Amino acid sequence: MSRDRLLLLQPGFEDARHPGERFVCPHCIGIEGLLAGNPELAARLDIERLPYPRPRPVVIAALDADHQSLPALILGNGHPVPADAKAIGAVRFVNDAKRILELLAERHGYPKVH
Repeated sequence: MSRDRLLLLQPGFEDARHPGERFVCPHCIGIEGLLAGNPELAARLDIERLPYPRPRPVVIAALDADHQSLPALILGNGHPVPADAKAIGAVRFVNDAKRILELLAERHGYPKVH
């Protein structure tokens, strides 16, 4: 995979345990804000917003069933892989929101968090 792939939960998702309410992921919303404020940079990576309910087939196919928590940045081979990236076989990824924000700045030119 040559491009980084960012997997997020769709904002405004519903949770069957809380009928009639809509939610945002507290770990994804800061990333969503960064993306929204810099739409011209979105073409530098593949961004997918996924439904809330598990199982999450897209995440399972990309990583595995044990790593369905989002957000996740799956690292392509267009940039060096950071030493702190997690690995599942040959796939390298980061699923810490703060680290994802740092990597979006380092790898794709997004502004840094101050």
